[in-house]
Amino acid sequence: MKKNREGNQVFGVIGTGRFGLAVAEELLARGKYVIAIDQDQQRLKPLYETEAEVFVISDISRESLMDAGIQDADTVIVGIGKDVESSILAALNSIELGVKNVICKVISDDHAKILRKIGADVVFPEVEIGKRTAIRLCEKLAEDILPLSEEFSIIQIRTPKELDGKAVKDIKIRERFGITLIAVVKEGKANGSVGPDTVLHEDELMVLSGSNKDLDRFQNSIAR
Repeated sequence: MKKNREGNQVFGVIGTGRFGLAVAEELLARGKYVIAIDQDQQRLKPLYETEAEVFVISDISRESLMDAGIQDADTVIVGIGKDVESSILAALNSIELGVKNVICKVISDDHAKILRKIGADVVFPEVEIGKRTAIRLCEKLAEDILPLSEEFSIIQIRTPKELDGKAVKDIKIRERFGITLIAVVKEGKANGSVGPDTVLHEDELMVLSGSNKDLDRFQNSIAR
């Protein structure tokens, strides 16, 4: 049984290739309402048995998107990559239909420039993955990393043996390194209520935020 759009946060996904499908499936897993649109029925097939509302359309016209109800979306993600014209058209029509937040997968700087000019946000999935992989290879302890800018990141590291059993107030991580412990993760469950008396354990992950320089300084101090 499909969810009711009313009262739910609605996401539109236009183009369900690998990127769009991954976005749609993750949104569904998080309980969001998803309108999935593609010109290729085969690409939509994995979503037929889900709670997504699925539409096969022949073109990316304003009328086709209206028929699918894209104007009801709070956010639209355009997963069309190689067909730049269709990507721009999907974004433009979504914006003109009143969608406030439109995010597009892009494949070039020129593609991104045009989309930004019409009011869309952009993501370079391949570039972001490449940067993230390179940073992880350079990090000494990080198991995962989320770059938020050229200079600031959030990283996830396995709690070092040296810190096992110690309270946050005793290791003085903010005072010594200028970074913040924002959560600890154990068995896949995150605890964001971290205070001075929180005791760290070797079987947990630490989620840290700060400048790349300070995060690297902290890791160097542990990895000696």
